[in-house]
Amino acid sequence: MDKEVVHVKTAAFVGAGNMGGALIRAACRAIGPEQVVIADGSQRKAETLAAELGCAVAQSNEEAVQSARYIFLCVKPQVLGGVVQALNGTLSQCHARGEEKVLVSIAAGVQIESIQGWLAGLGFPVPVLRVMPNTCAAIGQGMLALTGEGEEHLSGVERILSKAGRVERIAEHLMDQFTAVAGCGPAYVYQLIEALADGGVLVGLPRQQAQVYAAQMVMGAAAMVLESGEHPGALKDAVCSPGGSTIAGVAALERHGFRSAAIEAVVDAYHKNLELGK
Repeated sequence: MDKEVVHVKTAAFVGAGNMGGALIRAACRAIGPEQVVIADGSQRKAETLAAELGCAVAQSNEEAVQSARYIFLCVKPQVLGGVVQALNGTLSQCHARGEEKVLVSIAAGVQIESIQGWLAGLGFPVPVLRVMPNTCAAIGQGMLALTGEGEEHLSGVERILSKAGRVERIAEHLMDQFTAVAGCGPAYVYQLIEALADGGVLVGLPRQQAQVYAAQMVMGAAAMVLESGEHPGALKDAVCSPGGSTIAGVAALERHGFRSAAIEAVVDAYHKNLELGK
């Protein structure tokens, strides 16, 4: 038994899609690719990513569970139940060998209680945590929420994802709200950057330059909010000179419902998260 435990890796990822791939990249930077194993429905996708990063590939989800302590379930909410239930036998085998497995779900909307319900027939507790990341984790600039119980397990997940970006512990009842803002948010910002670049092209800037200028501006503005601690409204006011071009642009955004549209995007995403969890 001891020999088997020695070879257990730190983290296995079931699912190597956009979000799973982002976390896999971050984990390889944080704990080393030799401590990471990947499983995916597309063996070619898993092998391609593993070859790039230097981590291992499991031939099945069951093999991935056997190979590591922390099992990140990076699958869609609609299929999570089937994936977890299919792992019950493997989890029982590991428990019989004295190996603790910690499940970490990234599925939007699915509560820990629901996941534990799919494990209820095992007859022993399996620690379950949830992480909600965003795709910016791929470059170490993500905003991630973590929830669950057990300081050892929470700290373990934080260590694995320490190179993904900022990891914040929050209460589970706030996860869907977090997801609507930070999990979905990059898509909103990408649309903003694209629109600003379009505007730049419309007034004469070359496309590539306009895109770079807009993206760098968004990155700098976000850093100002985080580093200054100032309210975004105060920072906005500081840019707006009386009768100037910036306040003219702000007025145009107000006329066209910019802030209202952003608020509604978060609210609609939140309600979708609730639907996904049912």
